[in-house]
Amino acid sequence: MKLNDLRDNAGARKKPITVGRGIGSGKGKTCGRGVKGQKARTGVSIRGFEGGQMPLHRRLPKRGFKTLFPRDYAELNLGRLQDAIEAKRLDPKKPITESMLMELGIVARAKDGVRLLGKGEIKAKVELTVTGASASAIAAVEKAGGKVILTPKKKVEPKAA
Repeated sequence: MKLNDLRDNAGARKKPITVGRGIGSGKGKTCGRGVKGQKARTGVSIRGFEGGQMPLHRRLPKRGFKTLFPRDYAELNLGRLQDAIEAKRLDPKKPITESMLMELGIVARAKDGVRLLGKGEIKAKVELTVTGASASAIAAVEKAGGKVILTPKKKVEPKAA
């Protein structure tokens, strides 16, 4: 194969229609826009226009709020933590931290921290240090005789748009 043999696939590039070049072209005179009126001109903005009436998108109330500083936590369920303990990847006698969870591959990335969730069951007595935890997760760990320590949330910088 040579560089001068390279071609686009058939139909990859579509030629633009030539308009306004006489009636013989099939798109002469009005260029397929019909006759006169707003739609025949450039800069048409008719879609959201309701004849001077307040448009629907402005009549409806604004709703909700999206924070500029969303926190993105790595989620860890109790069931996954128990599986790691049973597979001897984690020692329940030692305190478990976020960095330890990342090193062992139980959590992929800490992002803005690790949040412990209550799905699954934990039987081992563990001491966890995480950024966040659900009420059900804390209750389940304490029921098993363990303890959950919550670290202060890291300050989140605004994400580039």
